[in-house]
Amino acid sequence: MAGLGQQGAGTPPLLVKIVMAGEACVGKTSIVRRYTEPGSPPAGATTSSYLATIGIDFKVKPVICNGTRVKLQIWDTAGQERFHTLSTSYFRGAQGFVLVYDITNLDSFQNITSWMKDIHEKAGDEVDVILLGNKCDKESERVVPKQKGEKLAWEHGIPFFETSAKDNVNIEDAFSVLTEDILEKKSCVLYDLDVVAVNESKKRACCAF
Repeated sequence: MAGLGQQGAGTPPLLVKIVMAGEACVGKTSIVRRYTEPGSPPAGATTSSYLATIGIDFKVKPVICNGTRVKLQIWDTAGQERFHTLSTSYFRGAQGFVLVYDITNLDSFQNITSWMKDIHEKAGDEVDVILLGNKCDKESERVVPKQKGEKLAWEHGIPFFETSAKDNVNIEDAFSVLTEDILEKKSCVLYDLDVVAVNESKKRACCAF
């Protein structure tokens, strides 16, 4: 994309759609809030926990990546089975996915392959995905060894981090790596014409940059 490395002062930011994916209660919402609202208390720091996402929510995070202004539109999807069809319908048009499991929940790890299949079916094989083993602050409750997460990520050819939304471990680094990978491909990244209603014609046109 011409001028991707350095934008002019009048150039609008690039819009990148990122979708959070994974089972319920693995910490997707806490990760999004930690990243987009750094001043807010992490889950577990107050008397009430975050409510499980009901349906779909999204946050916007402006960042600068290698001199390029980027507006990340981060969609937080519900992991419950009854919301599965709704959640995966938002996979289309995404440039990146943050796929999350809970290191204290073996089922959430074992279902990662199924989520990867959904991602490729809905969003294609060329999208960027990053795998996060969340809640690494709960080492005493760990049931998924770090080596298993690393091996699974290697098998799929994607980056891997163990993270803690509570202690703010590797959250910023994970999103930075994903954003850099997306921009390096330079395909289907839009200028910020409309942060929510990005229609299909704009999606098709973006590939021409």
